[in-house]
Amino acid sequence: MALFVLQAPSCTRTSDAGLAVITIVVDGHKVKAEVARTPQEQSRGLMYRRSLGTNAGMIFVYDEPKKLSFWMKNTFVPLSIAFLDADGVIVDIQDMHPQSEVSHPSKAPALYALEVNQGWFAERGIEVGAKAEFELPQP
Repeated sequence: MALFVLQAPSCTRTSDAGLAVITIVVDGHKVKAEVARTPQEQSRGLMYRRSLGTNAGMIFVYDEPKKLSFWMKNTFVPLSIAFLDADGVIVDIQDMHPQSEVSHPSKAPALYALEVNQGWFAERGIEVGAKAEFELPQP
């Protein structure tokens, strides 16, 4: 079952990019994810990074569920993206290739998008229908 709390514990970390870092658990597997909420944070995403930790990623948080679309312009790390609904259920997973301007739209409305190293979900047997648990920091 997904757990969504709008207040984070006082121990929320901050990344080198100045973003809050939270722990997301998907089917028992942990990801340390930077939180991108603002349009500026979301448009930059993981652009210009040359590497990403094994269990690291970024979660994009939106105000309301909608069809989301991502591309990889100026992104050098191959990524997988999971689109999550308001309950934290994965509704779609796609692989994205570096520096591509190919659009990757979600197959269903999503409130969140979680980017990790390409293959992270597949290597752990995580598929559409899995749930994510996490606490969001206050905006």
